[in-house]
Amino acid sequence: MSQPLNPRLVLLAATILPGSGQVLNRQPIRGLTFVFFIVLLGAFTLKTASPEVSLVGKLAGGLFVWALAMMDAYKTARVRFEVWRHAQPR
Repeated sequence: MSQPLNPRLVLLAATILPGSGQVLNRQPIRGLTFVFFIVLLGAFTLKTASPEVSLVGKLAGGLFVWALAMMDAYKTARVRFEVWRHAQPR
């Protein structure tokens, strides 16, 4: 079993580019699904927010899914890394 990527590296990639953490975890379809919903919900909140709402508020739906994608990528990488680490001979 090859060593999985460091979970912090996966988190950094997921923070910079949405869905890239899932791709690094060898889950590209999951990453594309997150990107789809980031765009969909970001566009929805952009169109439905009132004019006086800040840009962060207008993109809140997409930012929320982006945060979920970051946590998902980190958690998956962390679990894989710990399973690999405990499977190593001592």
